[in-house]
Amino acid sequence: MAAPDQLYRAVTRIFSVLIIGFGVAILVVTLASGGGLLASGFWIGLLFTAIGSARLYIALRSRS
Repeated sequence: MAAPDQLYRAVTRIFSVLIIGFGVAILVVTLASGGGLLASGFWIGLLFTAIGSARLYIALRSRS
């Protein structure tokens, strides 16, 4: 069985990818429904994508 810290790292990576997926989905839906750069859905999707990407970067960088 995996050590608890390895399990935590794996779950963190999975959730980071899920957050990125939600952000991209929000962006796609917003842009497909005619929203532009000033639409709130665009900015929320962009924030989700950025936060998920940053969290994934940090999780992958700290492998100690």
